[in-house]
Amino acid sequence: MSVREFVVLGTASQVPTRHRNHNGYLLRWDGEGILFDPGEGTQRQMLRAGVAAHDVNRICVTHFHGDHSLGLAGVIQRINLDRVPHPVTAHYPASGQKFFDRLRYATAYRETVRLAEEPVAGDGMRVLARGDSYLLEARLLSHPVESFGYRLTEPDGRRMIPELLARHGIKGPDVGRIQRDGRLGEVTLEQVSEPKPGQRFAFVMDTRLCEGVDELAEGCDMLVIESTFLDEDEPLATEHGHLTAGQAARVARDAGVRHLVLTHFSQRYTDPSEFERQARAAGFEGELTVAADLARVRLPKRR
Repeated sequence: MSVREFVVLGTASQVPTRHRNHNGYLLRWDGEGILFDPGEGTQRQMLRAGVAAHDVNRICVTHFHGDHSLGLAGVIQRINLDRVPHPVTAHYPASGQKFFDRLRYATAYRETVRLAEEPVAGDGMRVLARGDSYLLEARLLSHPVESFGYRLTEPDGRRMIPELLARHGIKGPDVGRIQRDGRLGEVTLEQVSEPKPGQRFAFVMDTRLCEGVDELAEGCDMLVIESTFLDEDEPLATEHGHLTAGQAARVARDAGVRHLVLTHFSQRYTDPSEFERQARAAGFEGELTVAADLARVRLPKRR
């Protein structure tokens, strides 16, 4: 059975607190793991969360501020130390290549794993990878340094309907044949099945409101998005290139998001429930999670 869950490794913004580590998130998507924004201390948080280096197939860095990338050095060296048996691909802003190089080779170690570097550049939605279970894309955001958000989209499929299969006398190996070929004799796949929309997940970190945020969030089953500030500090959020809880919730509401995950909280706030209150006040009515370190959040069931 496929597993799709979001593992929270850290939720603090610029400064960690006693209860919040710097950023770090792992998305388990069937048999793959995508590590987002490994900030300082990510390797330690992986241990606490039961996440192994072997679980990582891709690393996606939104931008090169320290709270989103200083953990790269340790994570990359751990991947090599543990001799992860599969290749690992890293995506990050091309403008930060010098920072990636410095972090990748911060100290001496023995390279045992093929780490493919696939930097991201340009505006508009960029396709980074296309596989059987997802399409990975990136979109430029609005932050003082170049920052990208990421989106995974599962291809649409079809759900077989047992009653319709029985009506047409299709059973056993013939079910697989009509799924594969789209037709069995005079019966088409559309006559015995219904559309099954693919799931969609987006990861949006440091940014102001912009077209990229809206485009990434559109129609998502789960949107993980920064809400560094509360609404009363919106001018400060805009100045520093961030979102408030209310802004993030309105994006999710207007995009039809099913499950909203708020994270990346400023150390100035001590009451997490206030982020939930402001998100609800902004009109978001779907599932809502105010992220906490080491939490696991399952993607919603398919529509």
